[in-house]
Amino acid sequence: MLDNKARELLSPVLDRSAQLLHSAGLSAGLLTAVGWLLGLGSVVLICFHQWIPALIFWILNRLVDGLDGPLARISGPSDLGGFLDILADFSIYSGVVVALGLVVPSARTAALVLLFSYYLSGSAFLALSSLMEKRRIAASGPRSLHFVGGLAEGGETIVMYCLFLAFHRYLVLLIWAFSVMVIFTALQRVFYGVKALRSLAP
Repeated sequence: MLDNKARELLSPVLDRSAQLLHSAGLSAGLLTAVGWLLGLGSVVLICFHQWIPALIFWILNRLVDGLDGPLARISGPSDLGGFLDILADFSIYSGVVVALGLVVPSARTAALVLLFSYYLSGSAFLALSSLMEKRRIAASGPRSLHFVGGLAEGGETIVMYCLFLAFHRYLVLLIWAFSVMVIFTALQRVFYGVKALRSLAP
């Protein structure tokens, strides 16, 4: 829901930053790897109850993730890069939730439900993206995959994870609230997909 607006606002800054990184000889693949390591650092820090450092590493992970796409478009995007980028994102998203469930026992049920909601939403997203590209329903534009929007997208995930780490005393309530958002997003994608694919049925 926030992604399109945030992209409009941040694109000029990200594009200029990507140009500088490209001039310095850095590659999008390297940024993806660095971003993943920063995200992994956040996961490890959560396991040691280092909430503020984990929050800083999470924000750095998202900043780096925002740069690898523009950098890839300068140097030439690749399917492999898109594949590794989405894999890195999903592994860190789920890793943070697993870490939170491990260190906050009262949040384990909520964390399990959130992981289930991720599985449901991610399956709908990836399957629908593949089928829509196959049937040429919509072009993905500069991105490697066709993104079907919804209530909870990347922007909402960034905000909610910041809240998880900054206000961990309210973690259970926050995770339940985000789980509802992600499940709603999954249902949005399912209904959209059913409607779109039925319209092309022979």
